[in-house]
Amino acid sequence: MDATSAPKGCAASISSIYYNLCNLSAVWGVVVEAVAAAGVVTAFILFIILMASLRFVTDKKRKGVVALQAAILVFTLGLFGLTFAFIVGQYTTSCAARRFLFGVLFSGCLACLVMHGLWLVLLQRRVQGPRSWMLCLGALSLWLVEVIINTEWLIITMVINPPGAVITPDLHCGIANQDFVTSLIYVMFLLLAVVLMAVPSLTHKDTRWHRDGAFILVTGLLTMAIWVAWIVMYIYGNRVAGDRNWNDPTMAVAVLSNAWVFLILYTIPGICLLTQEDPDQEQPHDGELVYPARSLVYDTILREPELPHQNIYMENKAFSMDEPPAVPTKPVSPYGNYNGQIRSCVYQPTELALIAKGLTKMNQDAMIPRATVPSLNPGSGDTLTLSAESPSS
Repeated sequence: MDATSAPKGCAASISSIYYNLCNLSAVWGVVVEAVAAAGVVTAFILFIILMASLRFVTDKKRKGVVALQAAILVFTLGLFGLTFAFIVGQYTTSCAARRFLFGVLFSGCLACLVMHGLWLVLLQRRVQGPRSWMLCLGALSLWLVEVIINTEWLIITMVINPPGAVITPDLHCGIANQDFVTSLIYVMFLLLAVVLMAVPSLTHKDTRWHRDGAFILVTGLLTMAIWVAWIVMYIYGNRVAGDRNWNDPTMAVAVLSNAWVFLILYTIPGICLLTQEDPDQEQPHDGELVYPARSLVYDTILREPELPHQNIYMENKAFSMDEPPAVPTKPVSPYGNYNGQIRSCVYQPTELALIAKGLTKMNQDAMIPRATVPSLNPGSGDTLTLSAESPSS
């Protein structure tokens, strides 16, 4: 191919099927390519954020739909990649990818939305919704139906035109527009189911689930509007205009805009709602009492008993202002006030010496002689004589 035949912005060595990726004269391909590349990066970043936010999820009920949200991100990433198949020119591989992946990727996104809406409906009727593996199994079942339909189509077309036979020009691309739309009836059924499943969740008794249902409903309605627009344009508009070259731009814009709808109206709000705190954790369930994190027994052991002041500190008899008793009635032990509890005051050696000294002083006072008064006869001339009597006498 000569350099003069290549459009502006494309090198001469580039194949003609890739001209839309670099043609500056028809800028639709360059613009759609740039927006699709931005969507691929955005979907990949959101997938990483979704996985990283799992450890911060406090609402156990919302964890059940994380797998559905991750699956929608994967299918949306595939839709952005499918956009490039509509930008490049038509040949056997690109046409087969368009026909097969269009229904498969859209049915995957819509099947996850249907199961999310069904989860909200069951959550309204029962306190606990279905488990995550049940939702994934239901979405997988709905998605496999479209996979089987498109696989049968590929098998039939490959049998009709085997590789060793005479090549029919663009057999995969020779599908009529009406036939292509007809093959997507099951995907349209899933789209209708998304809208119908989202409506009952708007009347949920728990108001925090209203936003989930509203986002699903808006996503389904905008997707339905996009599908009506591209189907009308694809079947009637381009035929009335008399230019079949607008078929590829119509499909590319439809896939690209619908992929961004899934990201902006479902995935991003879903991630924001996922990290909100669970209000049920602040209230006890089924009349249970909420206890502090620390054990009551452990707290009782650590807490010292509140004793009177005179029971905590031993009175020092050596420095007491009161006179000691004449004769101690019973021996006084320095540990008499000990009650078995851990004491907050530990006596130092100096204090112990003072206590022992006080006890010695008490014993010495008990040994002091006492004066005795003998009996006197008033009739006799006896005189009073004081004598010291030992306590032992």
